[in-house]
Amino acid sequence: MVFDSAHFDLQPYAGFAMDSYVRRTHCSWEDAGWQSLLVQRFHHVPVVESMELPAAADLHLILPVAGRTVLETRTGGGWDRRTWAPDRLELAVPDRSVLRRYRADGPLRSVQVHLPRGTLERTAAQLGSHAVDYESMAASVATGDPLLVETVRAVGSAEETGDLYAEASAAFLAVHLLTRHSRAPGRRAPAREDARVRTAITFMRDRLAEPLTLADVADEVHLSVFHLVRVFRRATGQTPHRYLTHLRVEEAKRLLRDTGFTVARIAPLCGFADPGALSTAFLRHTGVRPSAYRNS
Repeated sequence: MVFDSAHFDLQPYAGFAMDSYVRRTHCSWEDAGWQSLLVQRFHHVPVVESMELPAAADLHLILPVAGRTVLETRTGGGWDRRTWAPDRLELAVPDRSVLRRYRADGPLRSVQVHLPRGTLERTAAQLGSHAVDYESMAASVATGDPLLVETVRAVGSAEETGDLYAEASAAFLAVHLLTRHSRAPGRRAPAREDARVRTAITFMRDRLAEPLTLADVADEVHLSVFHLVRVFRRATGQTPHRYLTHLRVEEAKRLLRDTGFTVARIAPLCGFADPGALSTAFLRHTGVRPSAYRNS
């Protein structure tokens, strides 16, 4: 596979006053001699009133690793709101400029990966597809992908020098994005249903600690419970209830891994009534108890 190392510029967003908003603590080009993949780590200022990100030609993955805030983004219409929180991965669509603002109570940190568009599109051709739907790919990534999150986290902390590790990582990212997050032609759900499923998932993510019901989620997206279940299953392959439980277990895994909280404290933070309910769901979804997961 041939990679476009010359595609990159050390500043992917030409004309962007980066120093006003972030402090870069790692750059894979400068620090590891990579060419096939640009990986950067950033510390972000806690408050931004207005930040205009110019369009980038490459595929841009943003993984928050510390801090929490509500991020407001506008791409030409109204403001969209999403929660910035650890492991909530975002894929920025190529060739799209955005305006952003947020207010955080503390420091924010992220790992960001730039994958050359040429790499992705040549991989798509090898897989038998000649067009990449970046919009649907971004929407699919936003619904969650633990493997992709761990991959971005891994390349963000990798210390291997030379381009071989970067080339292999870029190849895996391209294949995984195209096979896991790109729909085959003719299988796309109606755009309005896609939007409602994305809204439902965002609603679930932002309220994991609350005792949500199917009716709550259906009301948020202006559907009947029956219609919600039908379109949600068609889009994700799961019922809303099972998907919500999956999100709660993934959040519990993150807290078990990244904090010293007890299981009794983690349970209500993830929307479980008690530690027993968390343990039962955790075992069903992962095959191990929370204590065994933490010890491993």
